[in-house]
Amino acid sequence: MTFTQFPMQREIVLTAGNTKIGVMPEISLVSHFQVGDWPVLYRASETGNVKRWGMPLMIPNFSRLKQGIFQEKGTSLPAHGFGRNLPWTVTQQDASSITIQLISNEQTRSQYPYEFVFTAHIVAGEGTLTYTLTMENRSDETMPIAPGFHPYFTVAQQDKAQIGVEGLPEVDPPTIQWATQPPNDPYPFPHKVTLTIPKGGILTIAEEPVNGNYALATMQVWSEPSTAPDHDFVCFEPVVTSEDGLNRPADRLNIPPHSSQQLILQLTARPA
Repeated sequence: MTFTQFPMQREIVLTAGNTKIGVMPEISLVSHFQVGDWPVLYRASETGNVKRWGMPLMIPNFSRLKQGIFQEKGTSLPAHGFGRNLPWTVTQQDASSITIQLISNEQTRSQYPYEFVFTAHIVAGEGTLTYTLTMENRSDETMPIAPGFHPYFTVAQQDKAQIGVEGLPEVDPPTIQWATQPPNDPYPFPHKVTLTIPKGGILTIAEEPVNGNYALATMQVWSEPSTAPDHDFVCFEPVVTSEDGLNRPADRLNIPPHSSQQLILQLTARPA
């Protein structure tokens, strides 16, 4: 479909050597990551549903909260948070990097009553995409948060059983019924997982430590059955914690008043 061809009009393109990254700041979406001829991230060409492509940032919460309620404050938050529904502002941009920002406002306070600045810094390197997320709490109270990334990796349905997985021993693609019962399961994320993607190459999903600390403890593995439109992807999602995690103080991040926390995700792709 031509209407989803890269780059679209609203995509900002970052380049480094043979690497191209697309970013749509208005929905904080990394919309494209390509190394050589390999489109690592999927684009929903059948439906054009932009919620189903690239690598969205899910903030302040990954997945659903029980009854949609953020218990601490008795407010409602949508599945995967509001970050992908609100416009972010570009604060810096050059040929290979971009910085976008979301600042708390009337709309966010009704769902998540904290004063914050979320900053995403996305950099194209030779075969790499580096994403640094800074979460600044400007409130006088601790700010709970449980963000995550939701990358859609391009894999044809018939090739999913041939994916090679290193670092998630419980995930065995040949034994999964991808066409009829695809996975939707959380696993411990050892901060580095390497996938061998058929007809693609070697893909490494890694969290870089910040001051010796890691934040992304869980990896959610998910895909769609062959009956769903736009199903030629597999998601390996590095997240702070699994579903309803914002309501679990021990599992989420708790950022002290007037301080910030950072996490760094890096994707490295080597085409076959």
